[in-house]
Amino acid sequence: MLFRLSSVALVFCAATFPQSTPVSAELVRAREEFRRVEKLVSEGVLPRASLSRAETALADAEDHEILSQAFHGATGIEDLDEKDAVDMIGAATRRLERQREALAAARKLADAGALSQAALSPYVEELDRRSRALDEAHSRARLVRELIEMARAEESAEIEEKTAVPQGPRPAAERFDGKGLFQVTDLKTISLAFLKQFGRVLPVTAVGSTAVHRRLGFDHRGRVDVGLDPDDEQGAWLRRHLESRAIPYFVFRQALRGRSTAPHIHIGPPSPRLTAGD
Repeated sequence: MLFRLSSVALVFCAATFPQSTPVSAELVRAREEFRRVEKLVSEGVLPRASLSRAETALADAEDHEILSQAFHGATGIEDLDEKDAVDMIGAATRRLERQREALAAARKLADAGALSQAALSPYVEELDRRSRALDEAHSRARLVRELIEMARAEESAEIEEKTAVPQGPRPAAERFDGKGLFQVTDLKTISLAFLKQFGRVLPVTAVGSTAVHRRLGFDHRGRVDVGLDPDDEQGAWLRRHLESRAIPYFVFRQALRGRSTAPHIHIGPPSPRLTAGD
């Protein structure tokens, strides 16, 4: 399997992303506008419908913030978890649905002659952007879930090696110890060799520690996961290359102990368990 790489109240946003994550100017303006409209509605200056529109605008800005942080923020894909994946898809879905409603309302105005047909273009273009954002959210969510499955495969490998239950002609997990040494700086040489051999970038899915590995209690520092089937042409080449350099690795071929996992190659020695001081 190859991988391709991409409310809501203030409390929700703060819980979803690190406290140090800066809030966008767009979201700040939406919050300020909501407070302004809320005050004017309570004073009877503006109709109740104005508050509803301000609420919608604020919710849309908060959903946009979720996507901006997930797609372009400081948090890497390896630090997202399953909840973040659900939040991404939810935010993108809500924004798409709001734009569909806005386009439908604009078309009614155009049909009634209150709006020109040309004025519909920005609505259609924004709908297309939001549709593509939803596709990107689904793509990133799939990668997050595959990273979770990879980490769980590594968690199961300890038991799987001890039980050594064959699954077909080849074991579900296989280990090469080599010299027992691997440095992340070796990854550059490996990546260049792979690029020269296949004309494509090595599909690295995790470098070092990830949120998933930490949650499962594994110290993945100094280890690399590669999203390749270990038995296809590219995966077999990578294994031979690692063996020629005596670099340790694990291969994971299929489900381990009832878990549906993505085949991949773990470069480096086994990940030790985290200690209380880590």
